[in-house]
Amino acid sequence: MATNITWHENLTHQEREALTKQKGLTIWLTGLSASGKSTIACALEQYLLKHGHNSYRLDGDNIRFGLNKDLGFSEADRNENIRRISEVAKLFNDSCCFTITSFISPYRNDRRTARELHAKDNLPFIEVYIDVPIEVAEKRDPKGLYKKARDGIIKEFTGISAPYEAPEKAEIHIVNDNITIEQAAEQIVEYLRAHQYI
Repeated sequence: MATNITWHENLTHQEREALTKQKGLTIWLTGLSASGKSTIACALEQYLLKHGHNSYRLDGDNIRFGLNKDLGFSEADRNENIRRISEVAKLFNDSCCFTITSFISPYRNDRRTARELHAKDNLPFIEVYIDVPIEVAEKRDPKGLYKKARDGIIKEFTGISAPYEAPEKAEIHIVNDNITIEQAAEQIVEYLRAHQYI
């Protein structure tokens, strides 16, 4: 653990809000691989940007090309993956950016920790459960990962050989097996409108 460090104060979050004319927000999409998280996150990001809301998407696969390229898929590595992205999302949120994360984030405790990290600094955190039956996710399987997991090529694959703990009280629950991407994204937009984030 680092020692001899000091936190440097600068603008408060409220001052940033006043200067940017926008509140920060973390929209945390969770669900099985091939549930549609990344596609919905892309559609939501585009909608928000087109309507003048500074937004940025943090994608599970993309983050593993850089920040988390040293992590595998063991439970400990998954925990660390989500811990790091929770901290990054919090920083973006504090900068008054609408931060959209799309990570499987299979463990309730990791998602709870992400929420608590935000709550500690009074930063809004919205959990979005992208819910599809595993049969649907496996049928979609755009990356061929389920087949590799079934064949034993991929070890510890969420939903097959590793658990997925579904949210119990997500702010938004999207059943994504029979709707369009636009309809799914609109459910999130409607929530943001109803709670006066946009």
